[in-house]
This record gives sequence, C-alpha cells and structure tokens, in this order.
Amino acid sequence: PEGEFGTDLATEHERWLAETKFESAVFVYNYPKKIKAFYMRDNDEDGGETVNAMDLLVPGVGELVGGSQREERLDVLVDKMTELDLDPEDYWWYLDLRRFGSVPHAGYGLGFERLVCYVCGIDNIRDAIAFPRYPGNAEF
Repeated sequence: PEGEFGTDLATEHERWLAETKFESAVFVYNYPKKIKAFYMRDNDEDGGETVNAMDLLVPGVGELVGGSQREERLDVLVDKMTELDLDPEDYWWYLDLRRFGSVPHAGYGLGFERLVCYVCGIDNIRDAIAFPRYPGNAEF
C-alpha cells in the first residue's frame, strides 16, 4: 500500500509492514506530530515535526503495543493545547499533574484481545473478546 509522510497507518498498512515488508514483528517510531495526541512529547531532533511515539506491529494483527513519551513541560503542553483549539480549563486536572511536579516519563498499552489473536492465530478480533459488547448489555 502507498502512503506519504503525515498519513496515519491503517490496519492494512500495519499488517503489510509486518507480514510482507519485514516478515516479522517490527517497531515503527517517531510518528508525525499532526496525527498523534497533544500529550505526546515532540522530538527535538527534527524541530517537533514528529513525536516520540512507537507501535509494535505483528503479523496477523497489526498494532499490538503502542506507546509514547509524555510531555512533561507545562508551558509546552499548554501551547500545544491552544494550538489544537483545546481549552486548557477543560483539562485542569491533567495540567495539575504537570504543575505540581512531573518527571520525564512514558506510557504504553497492549491490546489484550489483539494479544489473544496473535498468540492463538485468531483472524477476527471479535472472536477473541471475552465479554462482547452489544446494544443493551451494559447495565450501569
């Protein structure tokens, strides 16, 4: 599949990279800033065109793990929010995490159902969901 810098990767692109191009698990990193969340830290090496984020792509599934370094600098975080027309007042609780002390840190997530698909060789993620969601079954 064809793509250009700045276009987000669809599952078909992720699977093509892992299954055809590299024929193995592969890490993709330094994603374009404009397709990622405001809280991801900009890379200083390229003037902030990319963010310090990564995905682990595996054959048969695509993205299995995704992660990024978080922006720890309060002033930069507020500037990024303003740039994206996000009202900092709506994110007061998030900004307080930076305001009252933060250190450089990162986070990641592993999709459990995707892991089940990968380990068990299941083609459709719906077959790996232990508690399927459907209209009317979520009681609160």
